[in-house]
Amino acid sequence: MLLNYAEFYPAQHYVLILQNRIVKTEFRYRYFVLIRSRFEAIEYKYTDDQIFALRFASDIEFLPLIERALVENLSGNTIKKAITHWKGDYNRV
Repeated sequence: MLLNYAEFYPAQHYVLILQNRIVKTEFRYRYFVLIRSRFEAIEYKYTDDQIFALRFASDIEFLPLIERALVENLSGNTIKKAITHWKGDYNRV
């Protein structure tokens, strides 16, 4: 049985939205563990692109890059290029 595109696209779209929500939840948890403060208080200042890029930073680089991203309004690609100790996400769909 072939799955037509009209049936596949909504399912794929749903998975990507869900995955982004999970990444943000993991990011909030990591921020809380490392900083001992809730990220939700400042989350509105960051774009999704910045948050998705910052998750690749090692624990040592995490806080400085969070501050730089806000102060310098870094793009996601710029953040990724600034990371020297990469923390990969190998479970992304």
